[in-house]
Amino acid sequence: MKKKNKKQPEKDHLLEDDVVRLHKSKGNGVLRRQIWVDIHGEVTRYSLAYINYHLYAGDNGRVLGYDNAHNYHHRHYMGMIEPVTFNNFLEIETRFQQEFEALHENVKKKR
Repeated sequence: MKKKNKKQPEKDHLLEDDVVRLHKSKGNGVLRRQIWVDIHGEVTRYSLAYINYHLYAGDNGRVLGYDNAHNYHHRHYMGMIEPVTFNNFLEIETRFQQEFEALHENVKKKR
């Protein structure tokens, strides 16, 4: 009797890995967006980060970030980490964008 080969479940795959470098005149830093999805297109992992060593040298320069590493959804802000409620990825992405824009405006005003 032949053994049936069990089909291995397909792994999540990296859908997006975007890096935007901000020019010094735009406040410096890097915006990084990584999104993994399952075979159904559902977001399974994500990492959104604003990195700027001129504003914060700790946490590998991550000034602001959201991710779901370590089995929970959380927010990074200048070295502090706090859990966040996750309803859907779009909500997290929108929150990150709004916080980044407010932070970026404050940095530009201080110049």
